[in-house]
Amino acid sequence: MRVAIADDDKEIVEFLGKIVEGQGHVFVGFADGNALTNALLRDTFDLVILDWNMPGKTGMQILEWMEEAVDDRPPVIMMTSRTAKQDISDALNAGADDYITKPEDPKVIAARINAILRRSSGATAMETSAQYGDYILDRIEQKVRHKETEVALTAKEFELTDLMFRNRDRTLSRRYIMETVWRTNAHLATRTLDMHVSRVRSKLSLTPENGFRIFTVFGYGYRLETLSNGV
Repeated sequence: MRVAIADDDKEIVEFLGKIVEGQGHVFVGFADGNALTNALLRDTFDLVILDWNMPGKTGMQILEWMEEAVDDRPPVIMMTSRTAKQDISDALNAGADDYITKPEDPKVIAARINAILRRSSGATAMETSAQYGDYILDRIEQKVRHKETEVALTAKEFELTDLMFRNRDRTLSRRYIMETVWRTNAHLATRTLDMHVSRVRSKLSLTPENGFRIFTVFGYGYRLETLSNGV
């Protein structure tokens, strides 16, 4: 999972980043609210950990902005030193999914991060196989069957397929796909990613007739759309 951490205290960002990485996730740090909002417009995150008092936009302003500006808004944990019951109530009513008061034990923070990510992904653990319409994904063997016919995919093609089906109807940025499938935040050649998407689309016959299609979001990334006969 990919987590955005916004706090103007660099030590707090590093502290939370170590917790996130310790749970097997990737984090991106932001020192002010404007940097975070700019990133949310061009990138994909599974969770945002948000401080209340920051330069640029405050945590509350970001929560209100996200409701209007961000499609598929990721869950948000507000983490702040503000302890007043009214502040907690205001943040939760504005859209925060959880509220953590600083300081907090790292084990508790990790548990609450994982709880939010489990709820947002709709599962407590990755299943070894999954079915989406007529497509069956075997994550152990890294194989896909479509209408009882096995489709030959490379390892990266399978990972891309699995990522897109798990996030169907959600727009994924190019950077998110690169970091998840290729484990790099470097600028992967556009033709490499586009080539893999094209191969997956062709090999799996992701067409309206089969219930799914891959939609290109110009300048951003891709979305696997579920159509009327998909699930």
